[in-house]
Parts: sequence; C-alpha cells; structure tokens
Amino acid sequence: MKIQEQTQGAVAVLKPAGPLSQDDAKSFKEQVVRNLGNNLGRFVVDMSEIPFVDSAGLEALIEITEQLSQSGRSLKLCAANKTVREVLHLTNLAGQFDLFEDVNTAVRSFL
Repeated sequence: MKIQEQTQGAVAVLKPAGPLSQDDAKSFKEQVVRNLGNNLGRFVVDMSEIPFVDSAGLEALIEITEQLSQSGRSLKLCAANKTVREVLHLTNLAGQFDLFEDVNTAVRSFL
C-alpha cells in the first residue's frame, strides 16, 4: 500500500492507495503512529483510493482512533466510497469516526 502524506496547516492528511486489508493494515497503523509527534494530533485519512476495508483495516482504524482520543486528538475520515461507508454502517462503526465528503471539509472541521 502506498500512502501519500501532506500537511495542510496543522493537519496531517494521509492518502492510502489500495485496500485497507490484512496485508497493509499494520503498516498503515505504524505510519500514522510515526506521525503522531510531527503535528498537533490532527489527522485526516483521505479514503478516496481505498476500494474496500476488511476486519484488519477496521481494527487498525479503531486502534488509531482510540490512541488519538486518549490524548485529546482525533482522526477524521473523508471521501470514503459507497462500499467502505456500507461496511462502516453494517459493522456499527460509522459512529466511531467523523466522516466527511472531501479533504477540505475534513481539514476545516479542526478550526
């Protein structure tokens, strides 16, 4: 999985490309954790290039969210396709995340 990183003000935007599945969930989580000290704990994951998420991917997202929330920081998801949104709703995990339509809206939500 390729993950593009960029910063918009004090917000880190990560854009993974490919399925967030068993094969890549661990490396995705590790990359987010590595970035924890590099910003104010404001993360947006641009999900526009993630075709699907499996249980390992969901677990990674939940663990990242829990770790960030323990220190008053947050993870926001944006641009998730219909399949990913359905998985989040079917697993009753949609409420665990702040979901936005696009990156700019997600970044602005930190203001």
